[in-house]
Amino acid sequence: MRWSHALLSRPLIDSFGRGHTYLRVSLTEKCNLRCRYCMPEQGVQLTPVPQLLTADEFVRVGQLFVELGVAKIRLTGGEPLVFPQFDYVASSLGKLSGLRCLAVSTNGVLLARKLSDLLRSGVTHVNVSLDSLQEAKFAFIARRNGLQTVLAGIRAALDSPLVVKLNCVVMRGFNDDELPAFVALTKDWPVCVRFIELMPFDDNHWTAKQFFGYEEQLQMIRAAYPTLEHCGEQADGDSTAKLWHVPGHRGTVGFITSMSNHFCAGCNRLRLTADGHLKVCLFDRTETDLRPVLRPSGGCPACGPEQLRAVVQRALLGKHFAHGGAPDIATLVRERNRPMIRIGG
Repeated sequence: MRWSHALLSRPLIDSFGRGHTYLRVSLTEKCNLRCRYCMPEQGVQLTPVPQLLTADEFVRVGQLFVELGVAKIRLTGGEPLVFPQFDYVASSLGKLSGLRCLAVSTNGVLLARKLSDLLRSGVTHVNVSLDSLQEAKFAFIARRNGLQTVLAGIRAALDSPLVVKLNCVVMRGFNDDELPAFVALTKDWPVCVRFIELMPFDDNHWTAKQFFGYEEQLQMIRAAYPTLEHCGEQADGDSTAKLWHVPGHRGTVGFITSMSNHFCAGCNRLRLTADGHLKVCLFDRTETDLRPVLRPSGGCPACGPEQLRAVVQRALLGKHFAHGGAPDIATLVRERNRPMIRIGG
């Protein structure tokens, strides 16, 4: 049965009037790196396979959300490229009418190998996590080697039609001294290098001493690049970065200021975990299990888009204005949440 255009064209709106058109889907909790801010040193207890969404369920939930007005889907993880049926899910989503953008967030280890599959699937944008340009630091933060493999993947992606962004989580005393080197990449590469403030998640041992915020980042980069200039307001409503540019450089520099100067007023994001839970805010501990909506039960068929809308809309009405309702950073640090790898990067 197809539902009326009037029903499906109503945007998913929260109690603050924010429309939600961007869905981030975590395909897997598994990863081929062990980044310190994402995964506890001892690893994580993986969700039993029967509780995880199947490839077909990922495709179905993508289709349902697109029918409800979602125009952008980002596939995350874990590491999405290790998901055995990545190609099937991505190619199926890439064919959806109404989907404006299909993006992938990856650590880049498999990027060169999977690049042709991404392009064939209809992926248009790729974000690559890269926290150091130095071999020893890369191995320390990722608990694995692989810097040259990642850089080779980035170069291959830049030679393709993909829109490429690099994400660097900045940590005081670890990689804050590398910011000018990252900016130097934008001279010849048509890439947006984005510096992300370190955020607290379960067992990543966040401390204020590690935090190196936007103003300090900007000050350090301006010392190396005095002509750095602000790009002004962005037309892309999906972007969370404050964009800057060094005159003469092909690329741009972005700052994602989740902690020091949040952008929650314009939030349009929803997150789906690999085990089928909807998170309306990255920092909110409250989750809504969508598996009962997606899976047939007791002889009853799986629900359609109007039932999904009702479930999602109820969840959105409980969405806080910012930071999952935490009044300050200290509270945010104390509150329990999933490790980032089980939320989806």
